[in-house]
Amino acid sequence: MEPLTRCAWAERSPLEQAYHDLEWGTPVHDDCLLFEFLILEGAQAGLSWTTILRKRDAYRTAFDGFDPERVARYDETKIGELLTNPGIVRNRLKIVAAVNNAKRFLEIKEQFGSFDAYLWRFVDGRPRQNTWRSMAEVPARTAESDALSKDLEKRGFRFVGSVICYAYMQAIGMVNDHTVDCFRWRQLHPTGSP
Repeated sequence: MEPLTRCAWAERSPLEQAYHDLEWGTPVHDDCLLFEFLILEGAQAGLSWTTILRKRDAYRTAFDGFDPERVARYDETKIGELLTNPGIVRNRLKIVAAVNNAKRFLEIKEQFGSFDAYLWRFVDGRPRQNTWRSMAEVPARTAESDALSKDLEKRGFRFVGSVICYAYMQAIGMVNDHTVDCFRWRQLHPTGSP
């Protein structure tokens, strides 16, 4: 059996390999998982994604399984506890933003019925299928991520710049940014061929 060809970034560690093979770029429509990725992408700002993957289980515990209703009720005492938790990124701005974003997330759910319904409008309900030959071709942001960022910021979200939004869109499968030689590109593309 031939070894699988993956996106170049996924070959650095078993943790990245598993994330790449099982999650990255897979369309997500579950609001709880969409909230988890939103918080993790904000936490990642200025850090490596590998750092966040290593801390992901600790985040799940610290943030009550990423239940947005519970996170939205966090007070200064809870924020103080989180700031002493070595398992997560102990950045006050990011933690406060996560609590704020939980509140905004719930407002969107109330308005649109689900965060999923709100979010996927930015790509007309279907993943964008890209045909990159190398990771060097993959943009850091797009018109869609600019629009999503602008709308989220207008609604009061924090740590949702366009670059963060594009990383979020990649993670949750709103775009297929696997390179065309990667086995996951074929799995996630409707035709299975470039």
